[in-house]
Amino acid sequence: MFLKLEGKRCLVVGAGAVGAAKIVRLVETGANLHVVALKAHEEIKNLADHGKLTLELRRFEAGDLQGKFLAVVATQFPALNQAIYDAAQRRGVLCNVVDVPELCDFYYPAVVQRGDLQIAISTNGQSPSLAQKLRQQLEKQFGPGYARWVAELGTTRKLVLASNLSAERKSELLHSLAGREALEAALAEAAEIKQTDDRRVMA
Repeated sequence: MFLKLEGKRCLVVGAGAVGAAKIVRLVETGANLHVVALKAHEEIKNLADHGKLTLELRRFEAGDLQGKFLAVVATQFPALNQAIYDAAQRRGVLCNVVDVPELCDFYYPAVVQRGDLQIAISTNGQSPSLAQKLRQQLEKQFGPGYARWVAELGTTRKLVLASNLSAERKSELLHSLAGREALEAALAEAAEIKQTDDRRVMA
């Protein structure tokens, strides 16, 4: 399941090295982010200074969960992590305690992203290292050219759906456009464009 978090009120408790990585990813989604921590990584302070999130350097309070859509907990104190998770459950707030699968309503997948194409890999929290290795393999398989191809598919899909063709013909066209031959042609074109751009830079 891919969640749209833009504008959603989210909480992160803990802003050290581990929490910072989760915070950066949430900022990228456009979430309305509130961070509570005793200390914060410099990168997080910088994001707060630029208005990307709200940062409070203090202890967590149960009221911090009020009105939140989800919470991410990244502290080094197991008892505190458990208490926050329990409080989130009582309030119906989705919660992820980093690196503690049994205290997670959702997991962070390893993601390969090529424009609008996203491939998520999850091991249900059992082995993030394996998920990362698989991500690295898939990044080689699905190169940057896929971003351009998916964007073109999206544009063409809108044109096909808006046409006067029959539903059956529309389906045939859309499936053919997503076929191997169309893919190989699009990737070859993307590679040629990149080579041309590279030559211009070198010149």
